[in-house]
Amino acid sequence: TTRLEHTALQSSGINAEYGQHYFKQINLSKTHAMPTLEGLEEASLEKIPDLSIAQMRFEISLSSTEAKELGIDQAEVKRTLMDKIKTGYMAKLYKEVSAELKMPLNNSVLEEMEQKNKEQLDKIDEEIANAEKNEGESEVRDAMVRKCEYLTSIGDKEAALKMLKDTLDKTTTTGHKLDLHFHMIRLGLFCCDNKLITVNLDKAKELIELGGDWDRRNRLKVYTGFYAMSIRNFKDAATNFLDTVSTFTSYELMTYHTFIKYTIVSAMLTLDRQELTKKVVNGSDINEVLHDLPLFRKYIDSLYNAQYAEFFVALAEIELFLKKDRMLAKHASYYVREMRVRSYSQLLESYSNLTVNYMANSFGVSEKFIDKELSRFIATGALNAKIDKVGGIVQANKPDKKNAQY
Repeated sequence: TTRLEHTALQSSGINAEYGQHYFKQINLSKTHAMPTLEGLEEASLEKIPDLSIAQMRFEISLSSTEAKELGIDQAEVKRTLMDKIKTGYMAKLYKEVSAELKMPLNNSVLEEMEQKNKEQLDKIDEEIANAEKNEGESEVRDAMVRKCEYLTSIGDKEAALKMLKDTLDKTTTTGHKLDLHFHMIRLGLFCCDNKLITVNLDKAKELIELGGDWDRRNRLKVYTGFYAMSIRNFKDAATNFLDTVSTFTSYELMTYHTFIKYTIVSAMLTLDRQELTKKVVNGSDINEVLHDLPLFRKYIDSLYNAQYAEFFVALAEIELFLKKDRMLAKHASYYVREMRVRSYSQLLESYSNLTVNYMANSFGVSEKFIDKELSRFIATGALNAKIDKVGGIVQANKPDKKNAQY
């Protein structure tokens, strides 16, 4: 089944516990008509906090030289970021970003933001008080959730966390508790607070075992994979991402195209050829999207089909993608190095020995470059081979599987 078909088959049982203010529902007909991709996006959680703001803050933090190399227009990014902050009356973020940019605060703008924040928070506090006096626990909790969301949206992390914990104390259903933990994970991702992320991932996993529904189980896998990728655990990232390719609805974290890019990046590094063939090269859901992602198709196909010169060109472009992404930038050098090792190993697996000249031609580089690369990787144990400098020969040392078992 395709991703849309799979989601349609599951959709009838996933909405029972969705919080009124956390979820937008998929509208299915009585005959369970196929949801569109837009419909799946409507099923995601609200984009609170807005992770695109964190990405923009990363982009303006780069040096002007780095930004130019990556094709980032920092002046335009700065304008877009400040427009978002002002439109959302994000007083706390306005002060933080102004300090980061060493930009003087506009006091009149700040006062207007703070006044709007106070008015909105006073209004929500009235709703909470009214619900406590005249309505039930569900209405009280819903009003408290609105306050959590608002505090998070304006960038007040400490106040948001306190309110989230207070709301969690008043929450009884497993599904609603999970929603609050997802909220705290997103807040951790926004602020790069690894402790906040890991604590809430662990709590979410415990709750899932108590009876989380299909949608939340899949959402937790995406969140787990996203965090794993951010800390260079590409193996766990690939496992969790590939499990949810056909069921992805976590648009509060990223677009589906970005999710597929992350899936490919993680899988290419960690899957063996057989698994890569089954889950990526022949993966129907991934292939549905690859026509919109020509670089990533070239990246997959060139390595898979042993077109190494094309692969090196694609890898250089993938490196730019990694360096532009706030979650992957710090791993770019490691990732590119490991993928080069993987490509060299793949070529050497097919031969007992090769000339340095042949390898250089295969990868579209000079003999000097390939000799230096191979020498470095062999010395560190990353590559099982040795170089005959006199004869210009690279000899593959294929590991003895039987001895390795002992």
